[in-house]
Amino acid sequence: MLELQAGGLDAVIHPEMGGIVSALSWRGPDGRRHDVLHPPAGRQPGTASPNFFGTWAMLPFANRAFDCVVDDGDERFLVPQNDPGGAIHGFGWQAAWDVLEYDRGHTVLEHRRTTGEDPYRYRARQEVVLDEAGMTIRLKITNEAPTALPFGIGHHPWFPCAADTSLVMRSKGALVFGEAFRATGQQAFADGGPYAEARPFQAKTVTAWSFLGWDGTARIETPSTGLAVTLTASADLDCPVVWAPAGADFLCVEPQSHAIGAPSEPAARAASPLRRVAPGETLEGWLRIAPEAL
Repeated sequence: MLELQAGGLDAVIHPEMGGIVSALSWRGPDGRRHDVLHPPAGRQPGTASPNFFGTWAMLPFANRAFDCVVDDGDERFLVPQNDPGGAIHGFGWQAAWDVLEYDRGHTVLEHRRTTGEDPYRYRARQEVVLDEAGMTIRLKITNEAPTALPFGIGHHPWFPCAADTSLVMRSKGALVFGEAFRATGQQAFADGGPYAEARPFQAKTVTAWSFLGWDGTARIETPSTGLAVTLTASADLDCPVVWAPAGADFLCVEPQSHAIGAPSEPAARAASPLRRVAPGETLEGWLRIAPEAL
């Protein structure tokens, strides 16, 4: 376990458990401490099933590969199953990451995949940096296979959500989902989409979006706790997923490089595919989480 600290920010990272940032808290100007990420609440990070707290890397693809299929139109192969519907969130969250660098406000973690029945061979790195105003995570993956392969990356933050929590973000469009989040097409937004204006986020039904053409900024405000969080991400991660079960005390805004189901679903691939990465080539992106007092 690693602990990072800068200014009023404290983070806990578990390299051996998927490199998860399991907790991020912030002491505001009035001395109050806030959970910036959904806290583990006594649970320990694990690799058997996705963790419902903190934030963690998704690679060499993000979200779902239905029926364990990766097919980019040039090549088709199967990856290991880790979810009833196929494969979810790639391999990084289930791997032990090596610590390459570590000091009080900064760490660099590395995970390599050198074996497996599928062709994925890669070197992945996460750099986590705390400064006075927020946390930045830089993520990169380098293809170490002898042939070009389809890759994707992302990160999966979980944010606290109360009855008065609002989300504001703008995108050019989104996937249209059929059964079990399988894409059937896409839709365009003329006005920035369902979260262009602030309104309470919590709903009586599940919330699930795979946005396209995100402008790279999302703001989460909770007046009852006095906390606002701004999430920003690089242009490489412009297909965020927004997800929460009905009435949940968390919400997920997941910056990623491709649409949900792009590894396996033709409609998702047509909207925003994985990127074909040549041997030795690197795919990278970053996200930043910055708290402030309301």
